[in-house]
Amino acid sequence: MASDLYAVLGVARDATPEEIKRAYRKLARELHPDVNRDPETQDKFKEVTAAYEVLSDPEKRQMHDLGGSGRRGGGGGGFSHEFGFGDVMDAFFGSQSRGPRSRVGRGKDALIRVQLDLPEAAFGVRRDLTVDTAIACGACEGLGTAPNTQVVTCTMCQGRGEVQSVQRSFLGQVMTARACPQCQGFGSLIPHPCPECSGEGRVRTRRTITVQIPGGVDTGTRIQLSGEGEVGIGGGPAGDLYLEIVERPHEVFTRQGDDLHCTVSLPMTAAALGTTVELQTLDGVESVDVRPGTQSGYVITMRQKGTEHLRSSGRGDLHVHVDVVTPTRLDERQAELLAELATLRDEVRPAASVVSANSAQSGLFTRLKDAFNN
Repeated sequence: MASDLYAVLGVARDATPEEIKRAYRKLARELHPDVNRDPETQDKFKEVTAAYEVLSDPEKRQMHDLGGSGRRGGGGGGFSHEFGFGDVMDAFFGSQSRGPRSRVGRGKDALIRVQLDLPEAAFGVRRDLTVDTAIACGACEGLGTAPNTQVVTCTMCQGRGEVQSVQRSFLGQVMTARACPQCQGFGSLIPHPCPECSGEGRVRTRRTITVQIPGGVDTGTRIQLSGEGEVGIGGGPAGDLYLEIVERPHEVFTRQGDDLHCTVSLPMTAAALGTTVELQTLDGVESVDVRPGTQSGYVITMRQKGTEHLRSSGRGDLHVHVDVVTPTRLDERQAELLAELATLRDEVRPAASVVSANSAQSGLFTRLKDAFNN
């Protein structure tokens, strides 16, 4: 083997482990026997691989830097090509996780839908919720073992969670590793599983939790309750519970964000003369003043009568839309009075006027302005 392993890989003596790995990847791809079957190239590939085995191991690299060979045993000055298959795979594809699997894992998150009426969504509500979930097994306290028993080390893999096998190839002895078939990679066995949870460390149950839902939530709002989801396998930490809000339709109000909208129908005479309407709001009965001459489509805004803001103080508004109703059936006396009114207002044969689109738009803006200034 060449005395200067850094020169073999084409890196500086102060190269970082990552730089050494990148250099080996590049050379290995160029010199691999599957790519180039020239005998000299194969020898070069073995030399590059041997250099990488030394320089990728901190202890061997230090020995090499101090003047030693950094080689594994072997005597006689020769170099033994006995290296782990994982070292080559690490060089090509990055490091591979090794070691026994953990029997403890985080639990899954859970989602439940909560239906609320408008007042509950507007101001918040305290709710008792029943959820089907997994909790730590009380019989084994999450360990998964029967009483007076314990987990034992796997005799096949000696607790490593994997078993290794060695095969001979043109590279020398190549070592491969796979999950232990006896313990499925855990490195341990449960000879006597808990009869309550069958060794899982958790059981399913139904429990009730009390939650405070804040005001201002709306359909689609999600509330996260940390640690209220399913307990993990082996008694691991619980996941989170998410509440998804579904607001039931209201018979009077429609909602747009934190604002509420409703429609009030008024007779033509009340709209012309002006009146006061008693309206049942979320805060109780409120008096709504309708100005004389109010037109159909006019909007009366009641400040701070909507729902609470979810993430700030204050509330939205309540918008009352006025619908002026024209009578369709008149008795003889009512018809006489309306005819007399039409005569007084010189409206017996009124000249129809066509309203342009710009005028209609201007009228809309005027009504909106009046609504905001109300």
